[in-house]
Amino acid sequence: MNTQTHDVEVLAFRLGQEEYGVDILKVQEIRGQDPVTRIANAPDFIQGVVQLRGVIVPIVDLRRRFGLATQDTPFTVVMVLHIGGRVIGMVVDSVSDVIRLAPGDIRPAPELGSAFDTEFLLGLATIDERMLILLDIERLMSSEELGLIERLAA
Repeated sequence: MNTQTHDVEVLAFRLGQEEYGVDILKVQEIRGQDPVTRIANAPDFIQGVVQLRGVIVPIVDLRRRFGLATQDTPFTVVMVLHIGGRVIGMVVDSVSDVIRLAPGDIRPAPELGSAFDTEFLLGLATIDERMLILLDIERLMSSEELGLIERLAA
């Protein structure tokens, strides 16, 4: 995103104390938490699967994936994403708004030790007093994790 030449819209959401953003075009819908069917031997960040309009959707708790506390509140939601030809649910603490970012609003992510590898970051955006951590959600949910999700949903 830091090489963008046009405005981009991101959906802002919270994990713990930090605010993150993902490309709004990847978001299919936002839902409350439905009961999940647990999958034996799945990593703890995969809550299980739900059926959504005839599609089996794996539910990934992004808070656990990043090693954060998982305290559900009335604001905890599942963002249903369309990534790499698959539908995946992602549990987040809350969703706030859609933000339009100009190319100049986005800065490269610093190389710092953090709860996750910076290869999953597109950059950082500052809007007024807010700082958004922009996630490369396809990269985050791909590789071995998407392979794992593929096997669980099969």
